[in-house]
Amino acid sequence: MSLSESDIAFVHDVFAPLGTITTRRMMGGLSIYCDGRIFAMLDSRAVPYLKASGAFVDRLARAGARQFGAGTDRTMGYWTLPPDALDDFDSACDWGRQALAALK
Repeated sequence: MSLSESDIAFVHDVFAPLGTITTRRMMGGLSIYCDGRIFAMLDSRAVPYLKASGAFVDRLARAGARQFGAGTDRTMGYWTLPPDALDDFDSACDWGRQALAALK
């Protein structure tokens, strides 16, 4: 499945409060940058994932997020938004803010 312009607009709408959001299409998905730093991605099905490591991974897991590639040998350091954040722009943006803070 190919990402649509509305999928990309969704990313900009959700994460705009964080700073300057830019995107780059990659391998059927989308890399998402804030002020030049990659912090998230969309897979080819338009599922959003946040870059995560350390304690941030634990917070995401406790909130019900799933790791990219879970159950396969292709896991990456990206996690889905928690289920309750998928329909709540404020919550999704807050999780994005936490992802950026964890990169520092």
